[in-house]
Amino acid sequence: MIAEEVYDLVLDDLFIQLDQLVPGSSVFLKMEGLNPAGSVKLKTAVALVAAAENAGLRFPRTRLIESTSGNLGVALAMVCAAKGYPLTCVTDPNATVRSRRLMAVLGAEVVVIEARDAHGGFLQSRIDYISERLRREPDLYWLNQYANPAGPQAHRDRTGRALVEGLGHIDYAFIGAGTTGTLMGCAEYLRRHSPATRIIAVDAVGSVTFGGPAARRHIPGLGTSRRPEILDTRNLDDIVLISEADSVEMCRTLARERGLLLGGSTGTVLCAVQDAAKKIPEGSVVVAISPDLGDRYLETIYDDAWVAERWPEIVGH
Repeated sequence: MIAEEVYDLVLDDLFIQLDQLVPGSSVFLKMEGLNPAGSVKLKTAVALVAAAENAGLRFPRTRLIESTSGNLGVALAMVCAAKGYPLTCVTDPNATVRSRRLMAVLGAEVVVIEARDAHGGFLQSRIDYISERLRREPDLYWLNQYANPAGPQAHRDRTGRALVEGLGHIDYAFIGAGTTGTLMGCAEYLRRHSPATRIIAVDAVGSVTFGGPAARRHIPGLGTSRRPEILDTRNLDDIVLISEADSVEMCRTLARERGLLLGGSTGTVLCAVQDAAKKIPEGSVVVAISPDLGDRYLETIYDDAWVAERWPEIVGH
C-alpha cells in the first residue's frame, strides 16, 4: 500500500482469533490500533474534519476544538498537522500522559480540565470549557463528536462494512460504547446487511450512557458522564456493563498468556464476550472490536503500583 497522506493508512481487515473465550465457537477480535494514530478514532477524525471542510469553513483562519479522552485527540492532531489546521484538544487527568504528549508533539494545544462534573466525571466540565471558549472566540469551531453524525457514518461505511466483508456470517457482535460513534455506525450497517447478527453494546460500570448510576471511573475510552446525542438504542439487542477491575485483569492476562498488549476498552469488550460464553450456541461466529493497543496504558493498567492503588486484589494474578 502506498498512501498520499498519513491519515489514509487505515487497515480495516486485521482480525485475530481468541476462540478460548467461547469454547466451541469462533471468536474474532478486529484490531483497530494498527494505524499511524494507534486507534479506531483515526476514521472518526478524518470524518469530523472532512465534515468541517464540507461545511464551508475557511482554513487556517478557523481553529478547531474538540473534547477527548485521548485517542480522538491524537488522531485529530495527526490529521490537522497534515492539513495545517490549528487544533485545541480538551482532555482530563484520566487521559494517559502518553496520549497527551502525542497530541502536543503533533502540534495541538492541549488543555487538561481537572474539575469534575455533577456525575463525578470530566465530560460535562470539558464541554463547559469549550462552550465558554466558543463564546469568546468567534473563529473557533467545535467538531463535537458527541452529536456530529459524521462519526457514526464513518463507522457505518468503513468499520461496519469491514466486519461483514471480512467475516461474512456473524452471529454476535460485541462493540464498546464510548462516545458511541463506532457502536452506532457498526450497528446501522449490521442491521442493514447482517440482520440476524445480535448486537451487544458494552459499557463500563459507572457510565451514565445507558442510564446507569454514575460512579468514578479510571480508564479512558469507554463510558461517559453525559449521554451522547448520537446514541440511538433501537439497533441494539443487549447492553452489558463490565467493572473496570475485570477489564484490567483481562488485559493483563492476555498480555501474559497471548502476548497481546491491548487497551482498556478491549479488555472490557472481551470480558463481555467471556461472560456471555455459556449463552452462545456452539458453532457461533463472534466478533469483537479492539479500539486500540496497550502501549498507551503502560503507566496505568499495566503498571503494578497504579493497579494496586485501585484494585489491590488484581496485582499478582
